[in-house]
Amino acid sequence: MGGGKGGIGKSLIAANLGIQLARQGRKVVLVDADLGGANLHTCLGLDIPRLSLSDFIERRVQRIEDVVIPAGVPGLGLISGAMDHLDAANPKYAQKMRLMRHILTLDVDYAILDLGAGTHLNVLDFFLVSDHGVLVLVPEPTAVENVYRFVKAAFWRRVRNVVAVYGFEEVLRSVMGDRGFHSPVEVIQALRVQHPEAGATLEQELLSFRPALVVNQARTPQDSELGHAVVAAWKKYFGLGMDYLGCIDYDEAMWRTVRARKPLLLERPTSPAARSFEAVAARLVALDEQRGDREVPR
Repeated sequence: MGGGKGGIGKSLIAANLGIQLARQGRKVVLVDADLGGANLHTCLGLDIPRLSLSDFIERRVQRIEDVVIPAGVPGLGLISGAMDHLDAANPKYAQKMRLMRHILTLDVDYAILDLGAGTHLNVLDFFLVSDHGVLVLVPEPTAVENVYRFVKAAFWRRVRNVVAVYGFEEVLRSVMGDRGFHSPVEVIQALRVQHPEAGATLEQELLSFRPALVVNQARTPQDSELGHAVVAAWKKYFGLGMDYLGCIDYDEAMWRTVRARKPLLLERPTSPAARSFEAVAARLVALDEQRGDREVPR
C-alpha cells in the first residue's frame, strides 16, 4: 500500500483488507513496512509486539516467520514494523534485499505491505517488489498530486532497475539525451528505432508495471468516479495501464473504531465502509485470477 502522502488511511486499508481476505479462507500476513513509523498493530487493536522487523533486520532472529504474530483473525498474521532504533528506518542495501527476499518466500496467499509516506527509495523498492502495487488516495487535490508523483517515481525507478539489469544504461542515455520525452511510449519508440533489442526488452518489462488504485473516504459519486479519472489520465499521459479496485465509502464508524483501537470489519461488519472492503477484496481476487499470478484458493 503506497501513495506518497501520509494520513490517507493506508494502514487502515491494509488492516481491513487483510481481515477480509483472511475471513474468506485465505492465508494472509500483514507486513508493517513503514520502517521507523510502525503503527499497523494499533489498527488491529494489538499491543506493541515483542518481536518486530528490527529483530530480523539485525539478525536477532534468522527466519522472518519467527516474527509473525497472530492478528486476531484465523489465517491472519502480522509482522510488526521496526521501532526500536532509528537505523532500522533506513536499512543497508544488503539488509533490504534480504528482507524482500524473505517476504517473497512467506508461505501465504497474500502478503500485504503497508508502506511509509513519501518517495524514498526504500518505499519505492518495496512497492515495486509487490505483485500488485496498490495506490491509495483520498479525494483531495493534494492527495491526487501526490499519488501521481509517487507512481511516476515508482515507474522511473522501475526503468532504472530494468536498464541496469540488462546493461542498457548507455543505450538509454544516448537515446534520451537532451530531448524532452513526454511519455514512456515515446522513449520506447525512440529506442526501437536506434536499438531494437533494447526497445523490445524495455517495452516487455515495463508492460508488467500495472499498479492498482483505491480511493479512500469517498463521500459522493464524484469521489468514487475519481479513480476512473486517475486511471484514464495515467493511460493518456504515460501510455500505461492501471487497475481501479474501487472506493472505500466515508463512514463515521471507521473513525469510531479507530479511536477504540478496534478493526472496522470486526466491530462494525455491516457498516457501509465494511461492505466497501468486501467489494475491493473481491476485485483484487478477480485481478489475481485474471493475471494468473497465483492459484487462488477456493
